[in-house]
Amino acid sequence: MGEVRDLRSAASARRALLVEDALVLRPERSAPRAARHWVMQVVAGAGVGGAVNQVVELLAGEVVANAVVHGPESGQVRVEVAVEPDRIRVAVSDDGGGIPVAGHPEPSAPSGRGLALVEALAETWGTVPREGGGKTVWFEVHPEG
Repeated sequence: MGEVRDLRSAASARRALLVEDALVLRPERSAPRAARHWVMQVVAGAGVGGAVNQVVELLAGEVVANAVVHGPESGQVRVEVAVEPDRIRVAVSDDGGGIPVAGHPEPSAPSGRGLALVEALAETWGTVPREGGGKTVWFEVHPEG
């Protein structure tokens, strides 16, 4: 009897596997850069590249930057990534209060565009209050763009 082989490409075979990982960072100025690099590697390791990987990397950095700027200095920022066949989900948790809202600042404003980018580029996104305080901001992107 012959051998049964999977004829899918290596990238799509890897993508069919569920990938979940998490990274905990201190809320420092370097956290968004570290998170972007780490998320990019996790997503690429799951076989997702190109523009989709770049969008996920950009949005993860924006959400982590919000957690650093608006969260407490003494807390932690937790970044979770899940890559599934039909979605890439990134969730960023911090110990800060409040519910972030996408702003639409004037063109000359020095900041405030992060969640507007998330709103524009993610398929869906939201905020969930965490039990015991804090919040999680999450977004999802389709792996095929």
